Amino acid sequence: MSDTMTKLIMLLGILTFDVVIFLLLRRAFPSLRKSPGTYFDWVYWVLSLIILGCFNFLDWIFLNISAYSDRKMVISFIAIALIMKILAAIYLAQHNLIQTAVLLLKKLKIYKTTEEPSAPAESGISRKQFIYRAALMTTSIPIAVQGFSIINQAYDYRIRREMIVLPNLPKSFHGLRIAQISDIHSGSFNNKTAVRGGVELLLQERPDLIFFTGDLVNRQSDEINEYFDVFDQVKAPLGVYSILGNHDYGDYRSWPTPHAKQVDFKNMVEAHKQLGWQLLRNENHIIKEGGESLAILGVENWGIKRFSKYGKIADAYVGTEQADVRLLLSHDPSHWEAKVLDYTDIDLTFSGHTHGFQFGVEIGDIKWSPSQYLYKQWAGLYQKGSQYIYVNRGYGFIGMPGRVGINPEITIIELQSS
Repeated sequence: MSDTMTKLIMLLGILTFDVVIFLLLRRAFPSLRKSPGTYFDWVYWVLSLIILGCFNFLDWIFLNISAYSDRKMVISFIAIALIMKILAAIYLAQHNLIQTAVLLLKKLKIYKTTEEPSAPAESGISRKQFIYRAALMTTSIPIAVQGFSIINQAYDYRIRREMIVLPNLPKSFHGLRIAQISDIHSGSFNNKTAVRGGVELLLQERPDLIFFTGDLVNRQSDEINEYFDVFDQVKAPLGVYSILGNHDYGDYRSWPTPHAKQVDFKNMVEAHKQLGWQLLRNENHIIKEGGESLAILGVENWGIKRFSKYGKIADAYVGTEQADVRLLLSHDPSHWEAKVLDYTDIDLTFSGHTHGFQFGVEIGDIKWSPSQYLYKQWAGLYQKGSQYIYVNRGYGFIGMPGRVGINPEITIIELQSS
């Protein structure tokens, strides 16, 4: 099915969802069926159509609006509006279920109201109002729990495993276990204990090698300061290799002077050193075992449209010509089809950047997120010919302070020779 058809189906699905929510609201609150409710109708449908429009043109908004704050506002508006409607749907469904159950009990004469006394006068409410408010409180509890789970899911780290066979992988590296994390976005964290728990989960896997594929911060280098004692624990026998993401250059805030931005970027580079990670800036590192070699290439950020294009894959490639296998770290997965595939001997690329949009559905073989309308490779493993790319869903979050259906990820990839 084409992306256009998939998007059309999703738009129709959202519109149908809007209609159902609208009808349930009018049923649950009789006042909305009266003349003052006309204002509600207008507001509801104007906002709903704006969301549909933003969703339809999401790829254009994301790739062409240059101001970071404007993009964040639009995307946050879409995400928050959809989440609120989902929560409203859960509440209204439970509310109507309780009403239906009460009516059924009345018909079965299990629940009787004709012979029961009314509520005391001093209470100021009738029995019917009391029952309604009790039902309201009862149905509100799961909604509060659901809202909390959306925030909590931002720290619900999941291990995802892949085994990749590379025909040219030397026997010395057969069974090599690589861990990947990406998009830490330390400026968004507010639960250090949970973040530390994710790192402990990573270390329990005992990987041979660890890759970090960019976006250590949101806007400036000092955001990582509070988390140095967490991420400096990320170690592996064959080393930790890192690259920069689009958020790591200080491009998303105003600086008093160009020099101030340069100083901040210098601090960013220094932060990787303090963490004990080997930062690859359009360069490579070759690991040798028993006369056989594996090259790790790392490029700076390279993205389509408005995203920065600091990456120089040609520079990173120099010196790896004799390596038996090549692994590339490149933050933005759009780089893969645009440039990387031209280098047919780059076997496997590691990327991040998309976060899976922090919103979507992944149940069995069903996999959907608005992110797929922006990136062909948006989460998980993809293959073209003999070349692979793995897109990590991100360790942290940005914009929306939570995740819905797309958990933060720690990837474990095992390489095998044929």
